[in-house]
Amino acid sequence: MSEKKVDTLAMLFNEKSVFVHMGGTMTRDHELNVIKTGGIHYKHAEIQETSVQFIDNTAILLNKIRLIAVVGGNEVTNPFVVTEVYVKQNGTWTLGSMSFTKLLTPDTQH
Repeated sequence: MSEKKVDTLAMLFNEKSVFVHMGGTMTRDHELNVIKTGGIHYKHAEIQETSVQFIDNTAILLNKIRLIAVVGGNEVTNPFVVTEVYVKQNGTWTLGSMSFTKLLTPDTQH
């Protein structure tokens, strides 16, 4: 996402995938367009914790991150838990959902 490789992301994102941001919910095509046009530019994600749980053909990843992004031309830094849900179909894993939940705890790392 930080490298804006929308062709690669399009193969990873399931056609029915959904994305939840602080500013709203997006479809796969909307998310890809926002990344391509720079509406949101993910500059750097410092991964602080990560976990994965498998339920049959579903993988749920939780990542606690400190994200530096440019949104609407402004650089912002926020602590998030990112929930990614992947589904395995026909032997291939694709992203079904990605949600950014902003943490209320202060961001103590600078």
